[in-house]
Amino acid sequence: MLSCSRTYQTNLRLGVALMAAAMLVVPAVDALAKNLSNEHSPLFVAWARYAAASVFVLPVAAAQYGKKMFPRHDIAAHVLRTVLIVGSMTLYFLAISTTPLASAVSVYFIGPIAAAGLAVIFLGERLSAKKAISLVLGAAGAMATLGPWTAHGSGIWLALGAGLTFAVYLLLTRRATRGSQALPTLVFQCLLGAVLLAPQAILTWSTPGWKEVPLFLLMGALSAAAHGLMISAFRYADATTLAPLVYLELAGAVALGFLFFGEVPGSGTLFGAGLIVCAGLCLTGLEPDPAPTHIEKPGERLGHPRNTSSSKG
Repeated sequence: MLSCSRTYQTNLRLGVALMAAAMLVVPAVDALAKNLSNEHSPLFVAWARYAAASVFVLPVAAAQYGKKMFPRHDIAAHVLRTVLIVGSMTLYFLAISTTPLASAVSVYFIGPIAAAGLAVIFLGERLSAKKAISLVLGAAGAMATLGPWTAHGSGIWLALGAGLTFAVYLLLTRRATRGSQALPTLVFQCLLGAVLLAPQAILTWSTPGWKEVPLFLLMGALSAAAHGLMISAFRYADATTLAPLVYLELAGAVALGFLFFGEVPGSGTLFGAGLIVCAGLCLTGLEPDPAPTHIEKPGERLGHPRNTSSSKG
């Protein structure tokens, strides 16, 4: 019994460490995208992110699964969810090209909270007191972060659109009842994302210089690594334990925004971000509903416990 307890504690610590590492890697992907958007269209950068990630995940999937490296079931659902997450990520990349990272991430985090409200309306889930408080805090936090209509350019509204699009993605994912293995789901999403974004990449094409190629590859590698770390984390710890760690992404965004772009968050952004964090934490202790209620990380296997975390695909 003592040995089982020690093993559980070891696994729990490992899961927390993996999730924390993933959430600190994600802002680095955003920072690279923001930096590359200075010389390239965010639409091109969005495509490059999926194309570069495919370079890393495709060989691994092929080696492990061979011809069965793509999902076999619910292909339509996989396509629709990929379209939504690709759209959300593209809006987000457009947002951070002109908006401080901390502000964009804060508003984007409204997605998981909005998904909880949409699930009540469209999926008939129970509106608990915690959900109601979360929705109120989330809305207040978004309004505080957005501030006066004239305080931000269009970027902050693109970030809001990205978050709401992500909420719809989460809502559709919660309706999924059939499982899919993690790596095939991830490689399908990366490849289809690159195909879907190819037209906009062609229209906004700008050939990267030799010094920029490593940055594009690093962006793809870090993105794939972040998803791999998250998937691994959920193998060792439950979603309720891991979900609060997603807010390390906000801390990382603030730090990288300050260090590399000289961005100092305003009081409205910090206050709004705090309210959104509190709103998200309200959702982490909820008991699962009888119906499938899992919020899937892109690339994560369906069927794990509920997850309120955020991901940009």
